Amino acid sequence: MTKTESLVELLLNRLGAESDNIRRQWAAPVGTSTCHFVVDDLLPEELCEEIFLAFPRDATGFFSRESFRERKRTSADLSSYPAILSGITYAFQDPRVVEFVAACTGMTQLEPDPKLYAGGLSMMFAGDFLNPHIDNSHDAMRQRYRRLNLLYYVSPEWTLEDGGNFELWDDGRQVAKTIVSARNRLVVMETDRSSWHSVSPVQSDMPRCCVSNYYFSKVSPDETDYFHVTSFSGRPEQAFRRVLGVVDNTLRNLVARMLKVGRGRNRVNEPDRPDKPV
Repeated sequence: MTKTESLVELLLNRLGAESDNIRRQWAAPVGTSTCHFVVDDLLPEELCEEIFLAFPRDATGFFSRESFRERKRTSADLSSYPAILSGITYAFQDPRVVEFVAACTGMTQLEPDPKLYAGGLSMMFAGDFLNPHIDNSHDAMRQRYRRLNLLYYVSPEWTLEDGGNFELWDDGRQVAKTIVSARNRLVVMETDRSSWHSVSPVQSDMPRCCVSNYYFSKVSPDETDYFHVTSFSGRPEQAFRRVLGVVDNTLRNLVARMLKVGRGRNRVNEPDRPDKPV
């Protein structure tokens, strides 16, 4: 049995044990209208530790993203790092895991993203953040809708005070539900035209490490045909960034529609690859 196969078995066993809890969380989200679920202690602690230690401490080889929208480091080139990182990333893409998540969420025709168009590895350091946003609606070829985000956190002893916590916002983006990016925690959320989410500024000196996956479907979340690029806003106290976000989102959506590309975001100084994490 390969490392990925053993990880798949562990995921299926843990998720299966939480099946009823997962379905309850998904059916009745608390503190937000965005459907989501959280599973703690996803893997045996020694495996979670191995995954964390496989991340480069200084984000060597990661692409740095810095703007008024976000500040973080990402990588989809898993071949550059220990095999455990590709193992856990692709374990989430196993058809049995996808089928299980689909059954719990009631979504149909879900497909993983082996090209990691928007997935892979993410690292955030002190001062890094991700402002409120809705994800780009489609995959790289604009053939499937993005339906689910799967975020697995592995940094040890992470607390609310460390910042870098996952946030799900109300429709007016005034009040957020905070989910601590706790060690060995999996967060799965729906993505649609109103699923505003963010990451609060990191306060810890330790890197915040996350393994990200996204599931797509040809089925629209609301049964209508729509498209938008990743669209950002500011936090409630950032009035100027909220205004800037409206202008920025409008322009990037216009460019994306004209060029018929999947994102419409600035690729200056970024390698021309469709698989960079968002």
